[in-house]
Amino acid sequence: MNLKLNNSEYQNIGWTGLPLLGLCLLLLSACATTQKAAVNQADVNCAFLANDCSLLTAGGKDQTDLRYLNPAAQWTQYNKVLIDPVTFWGGASTQVSASDQQMLTNYFSQQLNKELGQKFQIVTQPGPGVMKIDVAIVDAEAATPVLRSISMIVPQAHMLANLKYLATGTFPFVGGAQAEAKVTDSVSGQVLGLFVDKRIGGGSPTTGFQWQWGDAENAVNHWAELAANRISSWTSGTAAP
Repeated sequence: MNLKLNNSEYQNIGWTGLPLLGLCLLLLSACATTQKAAVNQADVNCAFLANDCSLLTAGGKDQTDLRYLNPAAQWTQYNKVLIDPVTFWGGASTQVSASDQQMLTNYFSQQLNKELGQKFQIVTQPGPGVMKIDVAIVDAEAATPVLRSISMIVPQAHMLANLKYLATGTFPFVGGAQAEAKVTDSVSGQVLGLFVDKRIGGGSPTTGFQWQWGDAENAVNHWAELAANRISSWTSGTAAP
């Protein structure tokens, strides 16, 4: 039996193997709509997080990238939440327009109220058993809509996008956002927890059709759901912080 392949056969194997390669690479990115990105400690806005900013340490795989949890916090005494309007702390050099800042912060506030409202009573005044949650968007980047679509939908372009992901950990033309949050006792002001996280667009083909702030909105959706689930597990005593 002749097992030697000619050049044409090598080429055929190479091209027919590309869809499988693309699928494998896509599976490596978990087909996620949003993915975690590392936060540069120098980019943390300590003006927002105040004096306890220096207490931040690296979080685990399924946690925010940086966090601090007060070891003296009595989470189980809380069953209500006061949510301050989300603010934008991007600074004078931000590329995000004032109207887009307002849109993103409004959307974040809406999602926090939606998700936390399923777990807690939302209140508007401080009081016993009330946590206060302050959240800020400190950075946001728009995706490039047309090129983003091409990179996610056109097979050859999507394969190259996955190769870039393997090389750099990010997909081309994606957007994202970085947010910071602090949870305090609404009466005493005692810090219960501080959180910093950054997320960018993932490898799901469904993100190819979204608008320029779709990746940032997906990050917001993730954070709002994560906050509701984690904090409710701590206050209910079903999980340790």
